[in-house]
Amino acid sequence: MAIRIPPTLGLTNPGPSNAPKITFAAKDTDVLEWNGDLLAVGVTEKDVVKDDNNNFTNLLLKKLDAVLGGLLAEASSEEDFSGKSGQAIVLRVSGLCFKRVGLFGVGQSAYKAAAFVGLGEAIAAAAQASRAVSLAVALAFSADLSDESKPDIASSIAIGIVNGIFDDYILFCLSVIYFLGQLAAEVLNIARNYSDVLSARIFNEDEIIEMKMGSYLGVTAAATANPPKFIHLCYKPPSGSVSAKLGLVGKGITFDSGGYNLKAGSGSNIETMKNDMGGAGTIFGAAKAIAEIKPLGVEIHFVVAACENMISATGMRPSDIVTAANGKTIEVNNTDAEGRLCLADALLYTCKQGVAKIIDLATLTGACITALGPSVAGAFTPNEELASEVLSAAERSGEKLWRLPIEESYWDSMKSGVADMLNTGPSQGGAITAALFLKQFVDENVQWMHLDIAGPVWNTKKSVATGFGVSTLVEWVLKNAS
Repeated sequence: MAIRIPPTLGLTNPGPSNAPKITFAAKDTDVLEWNGDLLAVGVTEKDVVKDDNNNFTNLLLKKLDAVLGGLLAEASSEEDFSGKSGQAIVLRVSGLCFKRVGLFGVGQSAYKAAAFVGLGEAIAAAAQASRAVSLAVALAFSADLSDESKPDIASSIAIGIVNGIFDDYILFCLSVIYFLGQLAAEVLNIARNYSDVLSARIFNEDEIIEMKMGSYLGVTAAATANPPKFIHLCYKPPSGSVSAKLGLVGKGITFDSGGYNLKAGSGSNIETMKNDMGGAGTIFGAAKAIAEIKPLGVEIHFVVAACENMISATGMRPSDIVTAANGKTIEVNNTDAEGRLCLADALLYTCKQGVAKIIDLATLTGACITALGPSVAGAFTPNEELASEVLSAAERSGEKLWRLPIEESYWDSMKSGVADMLNTGPSQGGAITAALFLKQFVDENVQWMHLDIAGPVWNTKKSVATGFGVSTLVEWVLKNAS
């Protein structure tokens, strides 16, 4: 007789979200008439050029400095402020509608979303330092911007401000989740709040067995007191027909011990392994945003095979063979490469929903962090059209992706003598062989991209999730909507 330990025994449930309430508005007003705490002005290096009398030549800065008696020009000269990216100068002023004014550099030019996200983050830091409750953002170079670009620029600045004020704002409620039951409960809560466009189904362990998801079950079924939860959240537009069906698949390992290939030693980062559900957090964050926007003409399937990767006497062992839902067999030569085993069955399931395109997101490999560092995600796809779509969406969102090759010749290193494949290859090219593994479980008629977000999904210095990928996914969905 199997006994399950109550999953909440001795542990604390997550507390209520303390995400700030922020209101954004676009206004066409004279900056000198704005009433609030901090007036933030974004400037390029060209904007802060002065004439022979040490006066700004930029019209907005010239107007602003006139009412300040030349204080801005004087301070920028004294502090060697040249408008370079990352530079900032904030002054306390009196006799005006606003209490403080600041100049924030964006470099030689600012035409990429990443620059505006960075501007927003810098402004947020200054607002927090000065305890500002209200702030306004103006761009000294706004006359150089097209009307078409301004909504995207405003959106990027807003994203940066939210990131800067509260790094984990988008995914706070998900990043602190300890247990599978709570992850599923959060998804059900999102579906209830947006029941006009979202529906959710949570499959239990018996149903997962019926679906023959042996690759997924090998990770979780016998090794943890917390049963697996296979989550399917579906978005359907509030009206009109559907012209595009999309799939978003996230890795949902709520804690990763490594299994019998235990994460050991000071560099293993086992203490941060709640973030191994970062892919799941991202797609559910995107689901919530999409449910707010309600794009037409597009149906989206959000799929997560959620579980823990734990150790027990009955847990999966190195050398075990598992069978995925499509009948392919996998020799497990490393129990710490568990995410791809769960994703295999999740990808197969998503293909069956009739989707034309799939993006999967996963904190999958340390190899990708080694290759691209902590701020850039790796993108893998054999499809040029999808690559163009997603990389363009990332460009608009300001999130950093870099396309890496799917080198088919590396698949030879993944062959097994006793099964169809191994679950890991050699240490070299580990991010590539992981992508090749996932590719085996995607229908050839489905366009597919794998995003390895192991680096940028987590802010190591602050020990918080970043919500990386949400903005890119939303942008991608909107471009596929009618």
